Amino acid sequence: MAKIESFSKKQLKLLTWWYPESRDSGYDAIICDGAVRSGKTVCMSLSFVLWAFARFDGGDFAICGKTIRSVRRNVLVPLMSLLKNQGFICEEKVSANYVDISYHDKKNRFYLFGGRDEGSASLIQGMTLSGVMFDEAALLVRSFVEQALARCSVEGSKFWFNCNPEFPKHWFYTEWIQKRKEKNTLYLHFTMQDNPSLSKEMIKRYESLYSGTFYERFVLGKWVAAEGLVYPFMSDITAFYDEPKGGFDEYVVSCDYGTVNPASFGLWGRQGTVWYRIDEYYFDSRREGNQKTDEEHYDGLLKLVGDRNVERITVDPSAASFIELVRRKGKFAVYPAENNVLDGIRRVSTALKQGEIKICRACTDIIREFGLYRWDSNGRDAPIKENDHAMDDMRYFVTTLLNKSGGGFFAVSAER
Repeated sequence: MAKIESFSKKQLKLLTWWYPESRDSGYDAIICDGAVRSGKTVCMSLSFVLWAFARFDGGDFAICGKTIRSVRRNVLVPLMSLLKNQGFICEEKVSANYVDISYHDKKNRFYLFGGRDEGSASLIQGMTLSGVMFDEAALLVRSFVEQALARCSVEGSKFWFNCNPEFPKHWFYTEWIQKRKEKNTLYLHFTMQDNPSLSKEMIKRYESLYSGTFYERFVLGKWVAAEGLVYPFMSDITAFYDEPKGGFDEYVVSCDYGTVNPASFGLWGRQGTVWYRIDEYYFDSRREGNQKTDEEHYDGLLKLVGDRNVERITVDPSAASFIELVRRKGKFAVYPAENNVLDGIRRVSTALKQGEIKICRACTDIIREFGLYRWDSNGRDAPIKENDHAMDDMRYFVTTLLNKSGGGFFAVSAER
């Protein structure tokens, strides 16, 4: 990102709320939530640095996200481009996870942190910070956020949060957004219309990518509970396809393994840029009245694959014995699947809506599960753990194999 042509009124408020002349300068913190692609992150990160240089020299600050990798990708790369165009000097120390930023005779240091799990809080202990910015705040664990806030003991320090909405019982919503007045926090809610760099056509494109809960959260920016079918747009038979004519460029298999619970394996074939689920293996021990061993499920895998050249297989990461069996046989390259359920469901939803993956009518068990797979109604952000086995193997395919063909997949695996 080289430059921003213009700012909306809400973006300008975010950029200037801390100015001494601003009527909002007395707040201790700011929260920006709302739709995706609404310009929250880039404006907040720019405002955060400008505030740091207006208030401090030689200070230490923290920029936090779910992972350090996501902080670099989503925050640091576009931020440094903007700053350099304004005369700032940015010197990133990748191995130490910080960037020194200078402007004229002032210099401040910005540390990068990931706050994805309970162990992350220990990484920031002992620091003294002049301010902290949380990108994707609702994806961070509470213990990490609270530890980072406790580090801001310098006089004049402020807290900065941005996020997309989650479910309404989420700790960040109940403890910060609903209690913003008692925490002396400025709250700004963003929509896509608050980002002047998005055209009407691009807004319509983003609106078409989501449905149900994800539409309400990521497009309308609402903190709503997940309810109803997980993939409501897949409840009509017209959402499914005949197997396309012609050959496939490559094949892969995704496996949700079960002994007492059903085992579901999906065979995927790529034709051009589209992956088709062309066949499946589904064994329900309760329905059949007997259980299968690892070896018997492996025989089912071989029958599913046939004489096709299957390059990669991804398997439920909890199925250690089956993964080891597949590796020992030496016929397929096998990888434990990425297993973040909610993020995976969102990515599957987008892949289905964009036509990156298509389900063939011959796959009757996954079609049956599409009509039964529902959100839990107890206020948690989780699907009911029923009728989810083909749903899970499809999710493993999208999170672990989709768009990671060939060398790209091995590169991603090595980074993790």
